[in-house]
Amino acid sequence: MTDVTFDAPSGGRYSEVAEDLAVLCEAFGLGAVRGCHFLSDGLMNGNWRLDTAEGSFALKRIMDVPLSLARRNLAVLSELADDGLPVGRARVSSTGDVVVEVADRGYCLIPWMEGSHQVGTALSVGQAADLGVLLGRIHQSLNGERMAGLLPPGPEQVTVSVTTPAEAHQEADRFLALIAGLESRTAFDVEAATALAERKVLLKKYGHEHPAGEVAVGPVGWTHGDVQHRNVLWRNGEIVGVIDWDRIRVRPFGEEVARTATVQFGGEDGFLDLERTSAFMAGYRSVVQLPVPALADAVERLWWKRMSDYWQLVFHYDRDDHSCDHLFLPAERFLAWWTERREDVQEAFAAMP
Repeated sequence: MTDVTFDAPSGGRYSEVAEDLAVLCEAFGLGAVRGCHFLSDGLMNGNWRLDTAEGSFALKRIMDVPLSLARRNLAVLSELADDGLPVGRARVSSTGDVVVEVADRGYCLIPWMEGSHQVGTALSVGQAADLGVLLGRIHQSLNGERMAGLLPPGPEQVTVSVTTPAEAHQEADRFLALIAGLESRTAFDVEAATALAERKVLLKKYGHEHPAGEVAVGPVGWTHGDVQHRNVLWRNGEIVGVIDWDRIRVRPFGEEVARTATVQFGGEDGFLDLERTSAFMAGYRSVVQLPVPALADAVERLWWKRMSDYWQLVFHYDRDDHSCDHLFLPAERFLAWWTERREDVQEAFAAMP
């Protein structure tokens, strides 16, 4: 291990990985290790490329879900791979476990998949449709007979919490007060305060249009939870891998469809590419016949969630975690753009194959 090239951010939550590496290599039977390189794209977990005598692997330190849930999700991957989906099978340790624990830290290992992440309009219209088809196949497979025994039958409907306008105003005021009380302000603090004031204007104008009920319009079922450019690998114009299965759970299909499209074709760009969104939806609905009312409900709920949520500020101020700071201002620009064009967005999501 003395000749291994290892890199990671200094200190912080990843500092133990270098110490754990020898134990992990023995447990997973990896032989000689040639390199371990930190992957900065991950937001919630620690990820490395591990090059060994047994091949190259994606090493993940599991930090975003309980280890018991990670084990279940990793077992699901083998079934998805058997069903022809582009996912990697978790490597099994010498004790037959897909998660190896060192002290209180859990790790998993998946064969490395060569590919690149394609953001937003880097996808052609045809590739946007391919992404929709893939998401439809994922929903079919997760809710098919193959998953019996791994994933229990889901409910016929789910309730979704709805933040009230008053609660959203209160949270904005909390962050504004927190920023005002700082001894010195960074550029992020100044920009956040300006954005919060603008958010309060939107809340005052559109708060009365928030979703009325907590029962989401179906259908519902098991979903990936985070299909978007950071978790989809492309090579030679085709999808070769879907990664990061930490968030498998039952949701309205429309919720995942709406989130995938808005993150993939909007979000960081500050606007939603409506042409690619339509192509994506047509691709999805060629596989899963999702009714327009279910889509319309999901899109409006997601719009209101963005209007009433401040998760990047929770990370920054409440958790002292600045890893998602760069997502805040683009999300604010996107929210303002979306709010002015809600009918156009709904029309794009209603696209048929």
